[in-house]
Amino acid sequence: MNNNNNNNGAEGAAKGVTSTIGNLAGGVTKTAGGLVGTAGRGVGDTINSTTGTKAVGDGLQSVTGGVEDGAHSAGKGAENAGEWKKA
Repeated sequence: MNNNNNNNGAEGAAKGVTSTIGNLAGGVTKTAGGLVGTAGRGVGDTINSTTGTKAVGDGLQSVTGGVEDGAHSAGKGAENAGEWKKA
């Protein structure tokens, strides 16, 4: 009998459940971050083109881009944790 396979029994079942939860949470987090980033770029472009004040539009895009990047990192972390990967 080969006991080298770590995905047998209770551990395998636990990894399956946590992987599903981690992937779901990670996907939702990354999607939400993407929506914030996309909205910020759109509103920032609108502000820049209608007011002629690039500082305000660019600032908004920078903030929402940071939120998007942070959400992507957090989402990837949730996915990795669900798969029991080390950071």
